[in-house]
Amino acid sequence: MLQNAFAAPIGANSWEVGLEFNQEGGEKFAELTRSVAGTGRTLGIFLDNELLSAPSVAVEYAETGITGGRASITGRFDAQAASELAVQLRGGALPVPVEVSEIRTVGATLGRDSIQRSIYAGLGGLLLVLIFMVVYYRLPGLIADIALIIYSILTFAIFSLLNVTLTLPGIAGFILSIGMAVDANVLIFERTREELRAGKTLYRSVEAGFYRAFSSILDSNVTTLIACGALFWLGAGLVKGFALTLAIGVLVSMFTALTCSRTLLLVALGFPGLRKPRWFAPTCPSPLHLRQEQRHETRGHSTAIALVDHFLSGYPQRHCRNGDFLESV
Repeated sequence: MLQNAFAAPIGANSWEVGLEFNQEGGEKFAELTRSVAGTGRTLGIFLDNELLSAPSVAVEYAETGITGGRASITGRFDAQAASELAVQLRGGALPVPVEVSEIRTVGATLGRDSIQRSIYAGLGGLLLVLIFMVVYYRLPGLIADIALIIYSILTFAIFSLLNVTLTLPGIAGFILSIGMAVDANVLIFERTREELRAGKTLYRSVEAGFYRAFSSILDSNVTTLIACGALFWLGAGLVKGFALTLAIGVLVSMFTALTCSRTLLLVALGFPGLRKPRWFAPTCPSPLHLRQEQRHETRGHSTAIALVDHFLSGYPQRHCRNGDFLESV
């Protein structure tokens, strides 16, 4: 096993940590270093489940390992850091055998396949969302699809400018931001349908839909950005990638939902053939039906007023002044 660990200088302001093993420990150490030499894996040194160091083994030891019962750990050590590591190694030099608890290897092919499947899943989800928006929301859904395509192009352009690496968590953040973009359009279109069912014109309904949905969209995006900030500030590498891609996607989706979708809808209203309520709300009554209902309600109010007037005509005329009734004789 490990008999001694000490700090030793190897140059100006450069130190190393020397290791000395007994015969049994040297043999096990040679076997262990031979299994990891030249593979890109590191040899973790733990004390009480806490990682002290994770040195790698050069490829020249791939056949025999580090033999002779002596080794050294080199790196960016100063005198203090080398001494502290040597003390920790000597403190952990207990008479226990060296055992390999777990060896896990993830090849480049497996990682590539996982990323490709995630990209295919994201593209498949985006296609299903595009189809749903057209089927359910008609013309506004088609406009939302165009805005989503613009959103995707802008987002990937920002990823390229910022040199963002699309890992699996990063792809997950991008897919989640697509859902946020669709959510903003759904809020806008539902508000627009409510205004159409209330009898307003298409132009006023579209303007009111964006105005009424803005506060909800802003609140949801701000809370998401706060969560992204906390994940980026407190998380590790992969979590930071997820938070960064999600935050970029949320900002771009808010821009496209409030500017691109609105501009495209107003452009569509400029064409007479598209200014039909059924293209925006299939269950919305036509303007002729609304006018007939309004005339029917007006006749009902007129009939009621006539009946009341006829009922009161048999009584003496009264005039109201300051809440009192004055009778004319």
